[in-house]
Amino acid sequence: MIRLCNVQCVRLEGRILGGVGGGGGINGREIVGRTLVFEWPERVARSFEPSDFAWAGPEIPNPEGRWRKIDDRQWRRKDEWGNIWSRVDATSKGEIVKGALENLDQVEVFPLPDFDDPEYYVHAKEIFDSAPDRWHIGSIHGFTFSMARKLRRMERYLMDLLLERERIEALHDRIDEQIKIQTKRMAKVGADSVMIAEDWGTQLRLLINPKLWREMFKPRFAALCRYAHDLGLSVFMHSCGKITDIIPDLIEVGVDLFQFDQPRIHGIDTLAGFQEQGRVTFWCPVDIQTTLQTRDEAAIRRDVDELLEKLWRGRGGFVAGFYGDELSIGLESKWQEIACDQFLRQGRREVFA
Repeated sequence: MIRLCNVQCVRLEGRILGGVGGGGGINGREIVGRTLVFEWPERVARSFEPSDFAWAGPEIPNPEGRWRKIDDRQWRRKDEWGNIWSRVDATSKGEIVKGALENLDQVEVFPLPDFDDPEYYVHAKEIFDSAPDRWHIGSIHGFTFSMARKLRRMERYLMDLLLERERIEALHDRIDEQIKIQTKRMAKVGADSVMIAEDWGTQLRLLINPKLWREMFKPRFAALCRYAHDLGLSVFMHSCGKITDIIPDLIEVGVDLFQFDQPRIHGIDTLAGFQEQGRVTFWCPVDIQTTLQTRDEAAIRRDVDELLEKLWRGRGGFVAGFYGDELSIGLESKWQEIACDQFLRQGRREVFA
């Protein structure tokens, strides 16, 4: 049985990073480095064990962060930003029921977590130092849209974008400063990349009009990607849903890798087309909403072959993924083990020679 990891789920200016250890062979750090610049790695990079990545982020002490059971149908917790979360069963990730910023009059003075405390990054440095042969991903705690919509709650926040533009931009500015602080700190403790996560899409389309996204968010992505690149970091981005309309914009402003758990929602041929327009890497498991749910071994293996043939092609530009929260998608481990087995069998350069 293949041993799997629960990691899920960036700009490389011509650097190929060799590694140490492993008897002088090519290690995960070099595999990922070559993957990001399409320099024909000997095998496909992977996030299942033995993984090519070490993952760490800031850790803020928060005694209220654990789920506590309120009654037979409700669990609650408070996050580091002060938002109250609720869920109705032990498997759900939950959702915000009370945003911490209820009054926009307080937007300039509302206390945000101070991510500049070096103590929050001690464990991240230990993780990176212990894994010199792996590519180091520094996880950013919240991103502009992700945190603002939680602080205000989604339905209120979407109205804010239209009706409270000046004050919501002030909130965005304050969040972006904390993102920059985290980015700088992650670079100092040894990250190679930063990972941002914002679920911008439904199953059908972007959450807001693409024109509004380009007006309000594209300049912020550009500034934050540039800040990371100037620190020598590449930028990875996770997003759920159908964000196909803005993928070219995100490539333009400097996102180096997209981590998508539903590659088929965009179309694998569409993603391959984006690679032809501008060199970008995709990190995907077999689609968690379609193919894996068939529980059909042949279909799963075919999906792996298509991802490799269209997005990797032996040259790089693709990372073989694994979805860590199988309980939430109602899936037994064996189906992803099949996918991982096929990635290992077919994800070798000599297959594509």
